[in-house]
Amino acid sequence: MNSQDVILGMLMRRSLSGYEIKQLFEDIFSYFYSSSYGTIYPMLHRMEKEALITKENVQQEGKPNKNVFTITEAGKSRFYEYLHSPMETDTVKSDFLMRLYFGQLVGNDMVVMWLKQAQEYTQTQLDQLRDKYALYKSSMQPGHIICIEIGIKEYSAKLEAIQEGLDRMDKLEEEKRV
Repeated sequence: MNSQDVILGMLMRRSLSGYEIKQLFEDIFSYFYSSSYGTIYPMLHRMEKEALITKENVQQEGKPNKNVFTITEAGKSRFYEYLHSPMETDTVKSDFLMRLYFGQLVGNDMVVMWLKQAQEYTQTQLDQLRDKYALYKSSMQPGHIICIEIGIKEYSAKLEAIQEGLDRMDKLEEEKRV
């Protein structure tokens, strides 16, 4: 899966402006796909050159013109090729987990700080995902609902593990004092 596949999938539902595509990457897709702002517009330009999408310049009153992208038949075909290709395994890159793994090199105070930061960030992500789920659930397809529910359970499990880690760190500190 790459940004092209995700953009083609977005355009399968309706035509979108570059800004709308960027917003989707930053909103609902940010929970399970990471793409930088800087890759979206070059990707759209390349996809247009490959005739996977078309671009229409739309005049707007009182605003700058906007480009609206529409998937072509070739783009639809490419997207269906992606959907029917073998599923890639999920990859995990986590600065938090990497630091935690090497935490013994900086001491328990730093590890506790990282755990608390991760706890706060994860709780915020979980709250935001639950809010979006409540807002959009009535218009979601079953696959969308399953995807969001998996995200909610993953964040919840991470919070539980972080809390267990904090409890373990507290216990270690208590044992040192005794």
